[in-house]
Amino acid sequence: MAESHATGTTAHTEVPTNHGKPEFPPFNKDTFASQLVSFAVAFALLYVIVSRFALPRVGGVIKARENTIEKDLTEAQALRDESDLALKAYETELAQARTRAQAIGSETRDTLAAQSEAERKALEISLSAKLAEAEKTIAAMREKAMGNVKTIATDATAAIVQRLSGVAPDNQTIDRAVDASLKG
Repeated sequence: MAESHATGTTAHTEVPTNHGKPEFPPFNKDTFASQLVSFAVAFALLYVIVSRFALPRVGGVIKARENTIEKDLTEAQALRDESDLALKAYETELAQARTRAQAIGSETRDTLAAQSEAERKALEISLSAKLAEAEKTIAAMREKAMGNVKTIATDATAAIVQRLSGVAPDNQTIDRAVDASLKG
């Protein structure tokens, strides 16, 4: 320890020395052995406390964390596998739905084509019947018109011959001449 003595106007400090060299204060030769024992006891006590209490707790926390991580990884892998299976099931279901949709579309096209064909045939039959009826009507009208033409032609011929010759012609002669003219 340093002592100070005041003599007059100057102060003098004494520093313990080790053969003329100053000593480092924590390692004083008088207390060095007891300090060494105290350090050894403190170190042993600290080692026991750390090895018995702190390290097992830290090891337990580390082990628990490893277990939690492992459990989380296992759950994540299980969920990933489950999602992969769900995706495969979805893709399979989607493919089946597309196939069913194509089959339904094809069936609908075929049904509509068959209905359209049946309607076309029914329309053709109806139009054929109407055409035949129209042809009969046209033939009847032509026949009637031709009958009227013959009458008109006969009357016109009789009038023309009478006007030109001044004599009324015979009806049979006029009918034969009109018939010959109409036939061609």
